[in-house]
Formats: sequence, C-alpha cells, structure tokens
Amino acid sequence: MAPAPDHRSPLQGLVRASLTLVAGGALAQALPLLLGPLLTRLFSPVDFGHYHLFAAVAANLAVVACARYEFALPLAADAGEAQALRVLALRIAALVTLASAVGAAGWWVWSREHWVVWLPLAVASAGLVSLATLWATREQRFSALAASRVLQYGGAALAQAAAGALGWGVTGLVVAPIAATLLATLALRLPLGGAGLRWGTLAAVARRHRQFPLLNTPHAFLGALQDTASVALIAASLGPAAAGFWGLSLRYLKAPATLVGSAVSQALYPKLAAAGARPTPAARQALRRVMAALAALALALVAGLWALAPWAFAALFGEPWRAAGELARALALYIGLHFVAAPLAVVTMAWQAQAWALRLAVVGQVAFVAALAAGLHWGGLQGAGWAVSAAMAGYFGYYFWALATWPVSAHGPTDEPMAAAGDNRAP
Repeated sequence: MAPAPDHRSPLQGLVRASLTLVAGGALAQALPLLLGPLLTRLFSPVDFGHYHLFAAVAANLAVVACARYEFALPLAADAGEAQALRVLALRIAALVTLASAVGAAGWWVWSREHWVVWLPLAVASAGLVSLATLWATREQRFSALAASRVLQYGGAALAQAAAGALGWGVTGLVVAPIAATLLATLALRLPLGGAGLRWGTLAAVARRHRQFPLLNTPHAFLGALQDTASVALIAASLGPAAAGFWGLSLRYLKAPATLVGSAVSQALYPKLAAAGARPTPAARQALRRVMAALAALALALVAGLWALAPWAFAALFGEPWRAAGELARALALYIGLHFVAAPLAVVTMAWQAQAWALRLAVVGQVAFVAALAAGLHWGGLQGAGWAVSAAMAGYFGYYFWALATWPVSAHGPTDEPMAAAGDNRAP
C-alpha cells in the first residue's frame, strides 16, 4: 500500500520521521542499558563470552538471510515489484535457515554446547525482522517501526533478566533475544503470503536488483564476519571472559550509534533513493550537514569515555568489569568515528555506489582484524583497543572525505550508475 501524500518539505518530513524513530529507539535502548548492571550480576563474564560468540555467528548469517533483497524495497517502482521482492526474500530466508540448521548440527557435534541448537531460529527471526523493517520503511510507518524497536531490544533485555533470575545461564541469554525479535516482527505486520507469484516474476525482479546480492550481501557478510572473527580471536587468545569484556563494551559503546544511526538512516534512505542515483549539489550539502552534526555529538562521546569509562564500568557493572571500562577508554576514538559512520551506509546504496563501498569495506575490515591481532599480541585486550582506534582513524577519515566530496550532477537525478563515477575512489 502506497503511503499517503506528504505535503511537508523533505527536510520537515525527515526531521519528524527521525524524531519518531529516535523516541522509540531511545526507549528501546534505555531498557537494555538500565538492565545491564543487573545482567552483569546475574551472568558471569564467561556466560557473556559464550553468548557474544553465538550472537556474532547468528548475526553473520542473519545479515545475508534475505540476500539483502529487503534493502531494495524502498527502490521498488510499484507495489507489484515490492510484493515480488518480499516473496523472493522470504524464500531465500527459508533456504538460509535450513543451511543454518545444518551448521548448528556441526557446531554441536564439535562443541557439545546445547545452546548452539538455537542458531537456525536466531537466523530466521533476525532475517524476518530485517525484511519487516524495510517493508514498513517503504510504507513510511515510522510509528510502527519505533514500537517494534522497543519490543525487540527492550523486550530482549527484560527477557534476559527474567532468564537470569531463573538460572538459565547462556541458554537464557540466547533465547530471550530470539523471542523478542519474533514479537517485533509480528508488530510490523509483515505479510507472509505470495505463493501465487510465478518464478518468472521473481527471477525478473531478482535480476533487476542483482546489485544487492552481488555487492551488498558480501559487504554486509564481511562486516559481520569482522565481529565474529574479533570475538573468536579474543576468546582463543585470552579466554571467554575477555570475550565477555569485549562484547559488553561494544554493546554499550555502540548503543548511541544504534539509536541515532538506525533512526537517521531509516528516515534518510527513502529520501535519498527518491532523489536518484547521482546526487544534486543540494543533496551533497545536506549530507555534509548531517555528518557535521553527528561529529559534534561524537566528540562529546569520545571525551566522556576517555575521562570516565573505567570508573563508570566498575560502578555500574561491578568491580570485576573494570577491565571492560579500560577497554572502552582504548576504543573511544573508534566508537566516535563509528557513531558518525553508522547512518551513512544507506548513502552508497541510494547513490548506487555499492561496488566502491564493498572494496573500501574490505580494506577497513582487514585493517581492523590486523590491528586487533597485533594489539592482542603486544598489549593484551587494552592494547587491542588502542590499536583498533588508531587503524580506524585513517580508514574512517578517508571514508568521510570521499562522501563529503562525492561527484554531483548539476542537472538533477539521472539513471547513471554512481558506482562508475566512484571507481576512481577505490583504495
């Protein structure tokens, strides 16, 4: 169903949509953050280490559960094409879930950890909520999006607290987010029908948007693989407790980027997509203003972490978690840069520059993991944090400069692929 005509200016519409999503996201993030001190007293660092490894593997598979076709929904020309994309994504998600079940069986045989059997359901639920989110984004149902985020993130934290009180251990940490994600999907009212669509129709729409599985899927998968490799490397080098410190630190440090970034990107993406593949000077200037505003907020975040992180983590989570606060101080610069970058991923999608973004992302991911490994070797967990911050400063600096100086069209939107215009920017 097409959204009702919006007679406000594009900027007014973007601001109102962003504020709606930020309000919902604030409540969604507030519950996990407020319950964190309780969770760290109900679960040990080792429990969190196992959980973060499971969550990283599940996220790695979930980001490609629909082959990223859900991100083509805002670009669909009409309702028929959007329906075909939705059905195509659902069928791909079913196949990925089946493959995840096979992988979970192999993981159980190797580890004998019973909580790994939840992997296929975790992948399926995350893939469905992503599809439901983009379906609602296309229809500009921002209030429903805000409510679903409260259910997904706030509900997961509440359920984890209940599971901890019942003594369910790692299984409780794993199952609670799955249940909350399924509730969020139901709240977004994702249609699951579409059996009447012919394979020829699905194949045609798959070809039309093939840049998403061919370019955006490996980009997303490699991005998630960075998190999986990081947790696995830390656990192998320093043990599961160190992986728990890493996971808790990033969970809290990336919360502001998750809150602001997802809200801004969900509101910004349809606006950029409507403008066409090659941006106008006004569009690029608007992007620069967004980047400047995010940078001002990021500076305050970095300064606060440098000054207070070790004390704050020990005070909030208990003295055993002070090491996580020392890690947070070391990661502060990286976190500030990530805060600015988080909402900007949709820019290269809308401007059809995914080939360029993929090449650059691979460079950044290699630099991240290499810096992490070197830091672990020379300075343990805190050394890894400082090394990652230093490496990412150069990477994000180039990325921001490239977006801020992106070639524009003085004659308005065209159909020329932006990736070609951006080829000279490949690292």
